[in-house]
Amino acid sequence: MARQQLLRVQNFNVSRDGFGAGEDQSLERPFGHADPGTMFAWAGATASWPNRTDPGGSRGLDDYLTRDFNNNIGAEIMGRNKFGPQRGPWQDHEWQGWWGDEPPFHTPVFVMTHHARPSFTLSDTTFHFTDADPAAVLARAKEAAQGKDVRLGGGAATIREFLDADLVDTLHVAVSPGIEIGSGSRLWKSPDELLDRFHLDVVPSPGGSVIHHLFWRK
Repeated sequence: MARQQLLRVQNFNVSRDGFGAGEDQSLERPFGHADPGTMFAWAGATASWPNRTDPGGSRGLDDYLTRDFNNNIGAEIMGRNKFGPQRGPWQDHEWQGWWGDEPPFHTPVFVMTHHARPSFTLSDTTFHFTDADPAAVLARAKEAAQGKDVRLGGGAATIREFLDADLVDTLHVAVSPGIEIGSGSRLWKSPDELLDRFHLDVVPSPGGSVIHHLFWRK
């Protein structure tokens, strides 16, 4: 029997009050007034952090979750805000997102937007733009993933849209207990909101900077 394709949220970071990003997102500040360096410090300290330039780094749970990010992922779905800061109709098709010439996805990526634009490929990542509903986008992504799982990359509003449509199978959310953002793009007021549909394990990071919340469907 073929293995079920899962829709997975992985290594998504939120503040203590449930925000994945702040307000006033811009080209220079993709996370708005929030500081991504502080929120992602737990992953950056691991041996498997892809941008690591020196040897070393931590092992254990944080490293496992960082290393698992691309495991068996065949496609990604993201909201338009994760692709770039523009709103409304596309003004500039020359600008191809925050991710540079070598995007870290290495799979087809489906960008949720109300304003379609032609697909394009950078290195081994192809970006497709769609205004379809979550179920239809997921069906396209699963087909493109060719039997592998699909990662739901964010931001918070996009994850919430798929949660509300009851399409998410597993979530790993890293909560930063020392960070409060106050406003912006919010995933939840409390993780308890998901307990009607998901089991939950809560595991502190060995380094203490985040608390890992691991959800799987009941």
